[in-house]
Amino acid sequence: MHPDRTSTTRFSVPVDAALRAAGWQPGRWDIKQAEVWADALREHTSPAGHRHSVFPAAVEAWAEFGGLHITPTGPGRQIAPAALHLDPLHGLHLARTLGDLGRALDTEVCPLGEETETRSLLAIDTEGRVYTLDHTGDWYVGPDIDHGLTTLIAGVEPRRLTTHT
Repeated sequence: MHPDRTSTTRFSVPVDAALRAAGWQPGRWDIKQAEVWADALREHTSPAGHRHSVFPAAVEAWAEFGGLHITPTGPGRQIAPAALHLDPLHGLHLARTLGDLGRALDTEVCPLGEETETRSLLAIDTEGRVYTLDHTGDWYVGPDIDHGLTTLIAGVEPRRLTTHT
């Protein structure tokens, strides 16, 4: 086996293929674009005064994966795999929603992108955990960006977050 192939076990073969087809490669790092997004989110205030939290885990995820349009091929493991657009500005006008989720989870949450077909919002918290938010509820998709992308791209069923009332 070629040595380069053995060192890239970060993602499963189908997930790695989908990421590479979208333009990702190991070592991808566009911190300039990540900073543009960070500034846009920091500067935005909703009409009711809600503001976004921006933190290192989000900026790092944007630097590595931001801007990618990911289109999985093949069937998902449990559910249909998600086509993704990793652009945090999809969540620009959802500062209140993300703030509410962050309070419920006792953390801060920042937008990451969206599932393009369902318009579900992808979000990340200060620890790097990944979530999706849609009309049916809030979902936990992974403990870090790698697991979150794998869950979504491979079509693994996410776990519904319980309501905090």
